[in-house]
Amino acid sequence: MTPDPVIDERANQLAGYLASARWFGGKGRDFEVTSVESHVLGPGVTTNLVGLRYTAPEDPGTDLYQLPLSAYDEPQDRLAHAAVGYWDGQHHYDAVHDRDAMQLWLRAFAGEPVDGDVRFTTVAEHDYDLEAHSTLFSGEQSNSSMAFGEDAMLKVFRRVHPGTNPDIEIHAVLTRAGNTHVAPLFGYAEVGSDGPVQLAMLQQFFRTASDGWELALASVRNLVRETDLLPEESGGDFAGEAHRLGANLAEIHAVLADSFPSVPLDGVAVATTMQERLTAAVNVVPELAELADALAEQLATVGAVGAQSSQRVHGDLHLGQTLRTSLGWKFVDFEGEPAKELLERQQPDSPWRDVAGMIRSFDYAASTVARDLGGTDDEAAEITHRAESWTAHTTAAFLAGYTEQRETPMSDADSTLLRAYIADKAIYEAVYEARNRPGWLPIPVAALAGIAVPS
Repeated sequence: MTPDPVIDERANQLAGYLASARWFGGKGRDFEVTSVESHVLGPGVTTNLVGLRYTAPEDPGTDLYQLPLSAYDEPQDRLAHAAVGYWDGQHHYDAVHDRDAMQLWLRAFAGEPVDGDVRFTTVAEHDYDLEAHSTLFSGEQSNSSMAFGEDAMLKVFRRVHPGTNPDIEIHAVLTRAGNTHVAPLFGYAEVGSDGPVQLAMLQQFFRTASDGWELALASVRNLVRETDLLPEESGGDFAGEAHRLGANLAEIHAVLADSFPSVPLDGVAVATTMQERLTAAVNVVPELAELADALAEQLATVGAVGAQSSQRVHGDLHLGQTLRTSLGWKFVDFEGEPAKELLERQQPDSPWRDVAGMIRSFDYAASTVARDLGGTDDEAAEITHRAESWTAHTTAAFLAGYTEQRETPMSDADSTLLRAYIADKAIYEAVYEARNRPGWLPIPVAALAGIAVPS
């Protein structure tokens, strides 16, 4: 479908809604809406691909966002919080907040026909509860997710691209391989045939699952309260769970290595990309300037690691991408880092990127607790010391689980790669926090200050 020309009235209202949405990745950048490509799903329900252009000369570029809409002749008080605008004689709302509209999505996944050209593909058969209404999740996400009843979850992608979404691609491979460490993929939706744009995925939902991030925070709090105990003596010791996480990740990496082509890792290219990311980060986070030379030297060591393999990986792994269920750990959200372009997220990478992401997440959990508890200088120092001991203990268990499962001990080259990927992840975190959560910026900056000190 050819995008419609955008009239000023609709464009301004769409731009205003995008700029205020928590999932919009262009916050702080000037932009204008340039096109809208609308796809009908049913009466009054569409999903729209909104093209936009960033207008600052020093910050150019384009993006494509998905905005499902439901339209009504009369205003809907129940959807007032999701109002997008009024045009063409109708009131328009973000449809992910509209249970009636989202029922069309669920029924389409179950095989019922839709009015438009959105295609719904089945990966794994599932008996859907078609009477279940949608419950939208809250929290900071780059997409919008909702549960239907007890066992199905729909993720609607917000920033979209022509081509295969890694979250769908990898989940489909792991589902078909019977891997038990992911939520099985039931199906996905897309539009277009030449470089299709994938819109959403439906997968199993574990209602009683515990979030890995929350479990880790609870474990750290337990330790810092029990001032006379070592991490392994604490009642909330996380090491056993971390060991299982490492082993499960190694199993997932093995399936991905068997299912996708592996290629030699170009260490020089990886080091160059990391150093370029560091240079760009210094422009966003001035606090990194005094650390830049030392960090660049560490990143440069990747260029000399010798023969290493790269493969498809998770790409944005942290505790918030894990769920602890009665059946064990489940890994979710294989989309990769949202800020990266699709082609980059589809490329093979070292599996140590995922390992580094989880290790950074352990540090984030411990640092968050230490920051929140505070106290006098002496109390804060003691809390920080105990939080750091939790991080070291948990990291060691995670690495042990990972290396034991893959049956290969870490080599010097592995250690070099891991250190560099940990630094690269912290650099990414610093930019993200500076742009989205400035109050959290000291956590990655402190980590980078420690990384910059030669070991």
